[in-house]
Amino acid sequence: MNTRRRLLLGGASALGLAACGELPRKPDLPAPRPAAARLKPRIALALGGGAARGFAHIGVIKALETNGIVPDFVVGTSAGSVVGALYAAGHGPFELQKLAIQLDESSVTDWSLFDRGVIKGEALERFINTNVGNRPIEGLKRRFAAVATDLQSGEPIIFQRGNTGTAVRASSSIPGVFPPVAIGGREYVDGGLVAPIPVKEARSLGADIVIAVDISGRPSGKKNQGSLDVLLDTIAIMGGALGKVELHGAEVVISPDMRGLASTNFQQRHEAILAGEKVGFAAIARVKDAIAAWERKNG
Repeated sequence: MNTRRRLLLGGASALGLAACGELPRKPDLPAPRPAAARLKPRIALALGGGAARGFAHIGVIKALETNGIVPDFVVGTSAGSVVGALYAAGHGPFELQKLAIQLDESSVTDWSLFDRGVIKGEALERFINTNVGNRPIEGLKRRFAAVATDLQSGEPIIFQRGNTGTAVRASSSIPGVFPPVAIGGREYVDGGLVAPIPVKEARSLGADIVIAVDISGRPSGKKNQGSLDVLLDTIAIMGGALGKVELHGAEVVISPDMRGLASTNFQQRHEAILAGEKVGFAAIARVKDAIAAWERKNG
């Protein structure tokens, strides 16, 4: 009996040791799949500042879309953020043109004598929010970012979330004209002070190809200008050298002829749109070449 028990225990021990030596093998994990190659480049439209000259952006957009070139996202500074937000909200180029032509200047200017600027900026904010359907930036149909300047640090800030009208107002708040805009406990002013044409910002957001639209123009050179003209000319001079550096980072630079178009004259909106359209159509071949070059390199 004892012998039989010893045999059974020995057999069980042997089976147990054998089992330990034959641990169940974990199934091989499938090899990770390589990331699918993108067939198309990410195209960003970088729209620069220039006050009333910003209507030229509409003409450029019209030329691009007419030729089947639709950007994946838009980054705008100052006037570029105004057009960029409306475009990102789903307004096509012809809708943008209609909005521009029918624009009542008083609907975006609310004068103030008792603040840190002569225009409050609240009317501009309302105009934008109304025409984007009161959607936040992240709720727009096309990806959009507005560039402003942090007044405390002097650094460019890219707004990609939050109230669209407030972000555009901050991006467009020319010091002395508009008061700084308070967001999250900090104050912001016009993005054109540090990023007059937001090429670097567009690249930082993942653009493969940046189409930069420069509407800055040269200072008017006229004598006996009003104080606003002098201020805007001063900003144009300050931003000129910085803008040239920015433009070196773009694959395509589109510069409408702004001669004779004052940055303070909203009555020349039709001429500005035509100027943008003309140079936009002339740039189509360069845009297509940039796309083809990217496809050859990454195909």
